[in-house]
Amino acid sequence: MKKHLIIIGGVAAGAKTAAKARRQDENLKITIYTSDKHVSYSGCGLPYYISNTVKSNDELIIRTPQEFKEKQNIDIHTEQLVTRIDPDKKEISIKNLKTNEEYNDKYDYLMISTGAEPFVPPIEGRELKNVFTLRNVTDSIEIKKLIDSGSIKNAVIVGGGLIGLECAEAFKERGLNVTVIELAGQILPLLDTEMAEQVEKHCKEKGINIITGDGVKKITGNSKGIVDKVITGNHEIKTDLVLLSIGVRPNTKIAKEAGIELGVAGAIKVNKRMETNIPGIYSAGDCVESTNILTGEAVFTPLGSVANKQARVAAINMLGGHDEFYGVLGTVIVKVFDFNIAKVGLSEKEASDKGLDCLATTIKAKDKAGYYPGAKIITLKMIADKNTRRILGCQVIGEGIVDKRIDVMVTAITGGLTVDDLEQLDLAYSPPYSPAIDIVIVAAGKLVKDLSREPATKI
Repeated sequence: MKKHLIIIGGVAAGAKTAAKARRQDENLKITIYTSDKHVSYSGCGLPYYISNTVKSNDELIIRTPQEFKEKQNIDIHTEQLVTRIDPDKKEISIKNLKTNEEYNDKYDYLMISTGAEPFVPPIEGRELKNVFTLRNVTDSIEIKKLIDSGSIKNAVIVGGGLIGLECAEAFKERGLNVTVIELAGQILPLLDTEMAEQVEKHCKEKGINIITGDGVKKITGNSKGIVDKVITGNHEIKTDLVLLSIGVRPNTKIAKEAGIELGVAGAIKVNKRMETNIPGIYSAGDCVESTNILTGEAVFTPLGSVANKQARVAAINMLGGHDEFYGVLGTVIVKVFDFNIAKVGLSEKEASDKGLDCLATTIKAKDKAGYYPGAKIITLKMIADKNTRRILGCQVIGEGIVDKRIDVMVTAITGGLTVDDLEQLDLAYSPPYSPAIDIVIVAAGKLVKDLSREPATKI
């Protein structure tokens, strides 16, 4: 009899697990249950569909259930909510969201890839019409349909993180007046303040109204139950649409009820093989915790790139192979209007908060040879440990090429390089691609000099 792999959740981690497992074993029975209407889509692309950069939501769907069945013999059941896991019986309970029918299914291997769900605080008025979160294709279709109708002019985004700012750009490109409200003292709280301030200045130049250090107290609506105003501690803002982009929380209710151990932020705790505390049950994606390679701490890092890597490891291991997921560095990159913004590792504030004795330097330079057409300014901040001279983190922002600099820094931190090592890197040079001495090497060299002036400290 064929062994049966059941996967709960069918977006990044779920779809990747199924595809990899099929390549591992052509005879395995594979079934995906998802409460969503869609599977195998790019959640990271949703703001670009709203902005019309991506013309059709079909372009965000990597593979349909029919394609999974025809090409890989994988059965996908959409709008099916898994309500219970019974590890002793190796059985799950499912509710058909279209018919309310309830039924069970047995597994030999189980993958939990239930993802995360938007955090919606108990704000009065959150249930009003035209108040949205953005987590799946259905959300993006509803938001885009409203904007396409031409009936709205103003939008308020609650939350100035990565998704919030991507949507601010998308809404602005669609002709809306946009206000971003961030409870913290700055947008993009993951950045150091002086870097975030440059991004804020750029957003304001593009016409975005930004309010920081202020929280939403209430959302009000008109007689038709449609949102008309957002009230904060210090402002009243008229609006036709509200997007709650405050963050996400791991969706782990059924895992917890099944006795699966949870860790940081309520995410599922897994080992390097992506196995939970219950043998034969694996988990990956936005519902699990990871290990920070730099600090060794458990962290919650809900990113599509991480989910895909974790899922590959889980699929290999559950079918008798051996692989490990080493962890994350919190690497992120985002486009906000003409600015490219990236970060890896610790910010200077985060390093200081952890009690690390660190030194930082900030360099502003062109991304190409200064005389080459199209050269743009970028700002790079590098943080190093004073004692070990190892690199702790880096932030790069600006209109120029940012991604290759941050990827160099990811590699350097992963490899445990010191600022001395980094200063000697033989990076590629040609005027269309880089100055003769790249900004990464300039920053490392500055830290080498600054560290040589520091008084000796005991390790």
